[in-house]
Amino acid sequence: MNDALNLLQPYPFEKLRTLLAGVQPPADKKAIALSIGEPKHPSPAFVAKALTEHLDQLAVYPTTAGLPALREAIVTWCEQRFRVPTGWMDAAQHALPVTGTREALFSFTQAVVNRQEGALVVSPNPFYQIYEGATLLAGAQPHYLPCLPEKGFNPDFDAVPAEIWDRCQLLFLCSPGNPTGALLPVETLKRLIELADQHDFVIAADECYSELYFDEDNPPAGLLTACAELGRKDFSRCVVFHSLSKRSNLPGLRSGFVAGDAEILKRFLLYRTYHGCAMPIQVQRASIAAWSDEIHVRENRVLYREKFDAVLAILKDVLDVERPDGGFYLWAKTPLDDESFARELYAKEHVTVVPGSYLSRTVDGVNPGANRVRMALVAPLNECIEAAERIRAFCSR
Repeated sequence: MNDALNLLQPYPFEKLRTLLAGVQPPADKKAIALSIGEPKHPSPAFVAKALTEHLDQLAVYPTTAGLPALREAIVTWCEQRFRVPTGWMDAAQHALPVTGTREALFSFTQAVVNRQEGALVVSPNPFYQIYEGATLLAGAQPHYLPCLPEKGFNPDFDAVPAEIWDRCQLLFLCSPGNPTGALLPVETLKRLIELADQHDFVIAADECYSELYFDEDNPPAGLLTACAELGRKDFSRCVVFHSLSKRSNLPGLRSGFVAGDAEILKRFLLYRTYHGCAMPIQVQRASIAAWSDEIHVRENRVLYREKFDAVLAILKDVLDVERPDGGFYLWAKTPLDDESFARELYAKEHVTVVPGSYLSRTVDGVNPGANRVRMALVAPLNECIEAAERIRAFCSR
């Protein structure tokens, strides 16, 4: 067996199950899960229709590169969403469909990392755990950058020593962040592109929460926006990851894309051809429908705004918590240690949240997730309100 498997930590939800094992929550209170970030809003009916209309394609092997029509839809969306000038992106070279960003982030790391002593993959801390697992199984070492409140929950990239950048092969970004919801300013993204050129590393921008934001007139910038503003037509060293899971409430479709540097994607396509993860054609057709419509996405944002407004109004006097820049998580500071808070909240109120320390790693004695919990506002509005009222009662006691 691969020895690197021994380096993998249990997933946060496994740790949470262990923490709550043996706890008997009150039977008279319905369970409300704010732990798993699984969208609960209805999936678009027109996407389901497109899926079922192409079930005859079940008898056809899909290609790894995907349908030209899907890649065209992806490029069109990128141009419109991130203000990339028309014609800069070639659908045949700059976009590739993937079976969800989780799979793509993992496999991309295996394709990009050149196994050698001292190789580093740099990521924010806290982070989506696939970054760490993919790094270790690719034969590299993770290097964590703390996301602290004094820096707006973004890494302090200026504090990273040059020798770390020199060893860095891949930099993971997540904007809006999971779990913090923090956005990376476009000027920071431009600076990171300069560092990538200077130190020769690849930037992998996980932007799967990018379509969940609060100001309808100001959609957040992404790595492609930074490339466009820099006049970087080749998107060199820059790759973005997007998904329909959060944007369109389609986590079960397992559909997303990677876009950016054509030379990197060419090599990644070669890896994926052997990896065997082509997207079924009926899923591709449904994905075209989803990427081509913005009405359902705007409606989705309205639902999340309502939940944030309601929940924050209830919790503001009892918890140190603020509206994030984007995403659907609250990153709340707890009045006691995060594990005790999560366990006691479940025991007293039948509400599950994730201890922040499960989403982070301790570096130099500091765990950026300590004394924080992540709350996913994915349940229906009435359940989120009830959960917030139970949390308020728990904190008041």
